[in-house]
Amino acid sequence: MRERQVHGIVRPKNAASTALRLILFAVLGLFVLYYLMPLIVMVVTALKPLEEIRTGTLLSLPRDITFEPTLRAWNSACVGVRCEGLKPYVWNSIAMVIPAVVLSTMLGAINGYALTKWRFRGAAIIFGLMLFGAFIPFQVVLLPMARTLGAMGLAGTVPGLVLVHTVYGLAFTTLFFRNFFISVSDGIVQAAKVDGAGFFGIFFRIVLPMSPPAIVVTVIWQFTQIWNDFLFGIAFTVGDSNPVTVALNNLVASSTGVKEYNVDMSAAIIAAIPTLIVYVFAGKYFIRGLSAGAVKG
Repeated sequence: MRERQVHGIVRPKNAASTALRLILFAVLGLFVLYYLMPLIVMVVTALKPLEEIRTGTLLSLPRDITFEPTLRAWNSACVGVRCEGLKPYVWNSIAMVIPAVVLSTMLGAINGYALTKWRFRGAAIIFGLMLFGAFIPFQVVLLPMARTLGAMGLAGTVPGLVLVHTVYGLAFTTLFFRNFFISVSDGIVQAAKVDGAGFFGIFFRIVLPMSPPAIVVTVIWQFTQIWNDFLFGIAFTVGDSNPVTVALNNLVASSTGVKEYNVDMSAAIIAAIPTLIVYVFAGKYFIRGLSAGAVKG
């Protein structure tokens, strides 16, 4: 048996351990391939002309790469009875997701701060009721939200959808920040109170600058949830105010006659790109933020 020394520790190395490691990597590689297969099929299909899709297979690489399906999926145009063009609806989603994420994150941070660092009677009950809101299904709030938006004059608009996602996301954002702020020392807050700092002074000058891990987790969670939402989008918006998920469904469902899979796949990729970018570049910070908030509570 051979031995190797790693950081001063002698560890045995034999054929059995090497074979076990190779088997482990092979199994993990199969799982990775399994989960990436739909994305691979989408990309390959989006780059093929329609004639090549009819004569080839799903996994065959494109012989003649074309970006025409992607341009058709992006630009607003109608060909016959089929209408496509996700561009205006992508901007609708951007106009919805940015304010909704900012508002729900800020309000959740204030709620978590108040529930952990400013003890008051009934705080536990209030937190329990807000936590209960995280388990309410989307379908339960459709009718009350519709009536509320109608009374406020926001029905069928992007601002109305911003309000819906902000309110529905408060339960989750409050939970994330509350769990993180529990690990922040109460002594810091008490010292600031003695020095005369008020509620918002302590929050903006002391507590919030200490919260990047919780902010990252909340922003990533809210962004993906809001961007990928379909139910609220189709229930509370109409026509030109639809988010990209609803527009994608309409584009695919509007097909008549010849099914243009390359345009449909291109549209699906366009709709998925923002969330893919967020997870590729910020996924590790999401895991770190969750770990930072799991110290206590």
